[in-house]
Amino acid sequence: MKYSLNVICISTALLVLFGSCKQSPKKVAGVDRSTIFVVDESFKPIVDQELYVFGALYKDGHPKVIYAPENNAVNLLFSDSVRVLIIAREMNAEENRALAAKNIKPIVNRFAIDAVTLIVNQSSTDTTITMSDIKKMLNGNTKTDKDIVFDNPNSGLVRYLKELSGNKDFKQKNIYSLKSNKEVIKYVSEHPNAIGITGFSWLNDPEADYAEAVKKVKIVSVKDDSKKTSSYYVPSQQTIALKQYPLTRNLYILNFSGKMGLGMEFAAFIAGDRGQRIILKSGLLPDEIPGREVNIVSKIAH
Repeated sequence: MKYSLNVICISTALLVLFGSCKQSPKKVAGVDRSTIFVVDESFKPIVDQELYVFGALYKDGHPKVIYAPENNAVNLLFSDSVRVLIIAREMNAEENRALAAKNIKPIVNRFAIDAVTLIVNQSSTDTTITMSDIKKMLNGNTKTDKDIVFDNPNSGLVRYLKELSGNKDFKQKNIYSLKSNKEVIKYVSEHPNAIGITGFSWLNDPEADYAEAVKKVKIVSVKDDSKKTSSYYVPSQQTIALKQYPLTRNLYILNFSGKMGLGMEFAAFIAGDRGQRIILKSGLLPDEIPGREVNIVSKIAH
């Protein structure tokens, strides 16, 4: 079953939501503007876009941003180096207990839903895969000779794959961890025998330094074979919203400052209408679909 997926179609219902927004953010007196943000590097494309617009609107609000693998990002939080965290999970029970001991209760907001995406070289005949086969592949229970590549071993994506497969250590000879999502895409573009696993946002509107590599890969359709009526789907805003595409993860902004400041301003911005429109335009699914005002004229002037 051949299914070329270089261009992912987004439903008309979503496309018509793009519109201008008339928000006029104002400076909030007395806020702490020295906040350091640490962001899972897997989400650099979308967070960069959000920060660019946020910085243009809030002229005095330019946080220092650290991009790091998820494990490193969380470690920075517990070393008291940062107060704002953007990752693909909430705090776990052990982490919440440690925070409670310090009388810290984070403000947590989901702002988007990402898709974990499988890619292959354009020359590959592999265009579909089931969830069962993905789990077998990650556990070394298939006879595939293909190289399986993903990003940094400390990333949120690798944690997601470990939880999905139940495999705490990827020690198979054909599984490789590279340094970044860009490297994964470039590797697959150059190796017909490779399967890459990456975040969906890296395949939409790529930067110039890896745009050519994106053109040389295609997305694999995934079927949740635990459901009798399921079919094969590729990631898109529509298939994520309808819960048809099975490999998804939530994106959260966690604020640990406990006071009004740049972190809370950015959280409000990214969850607000303008921030959600940026998510929508990126190809990810926003937490709240922005509306669009339509003026209805009751009489037509002649």
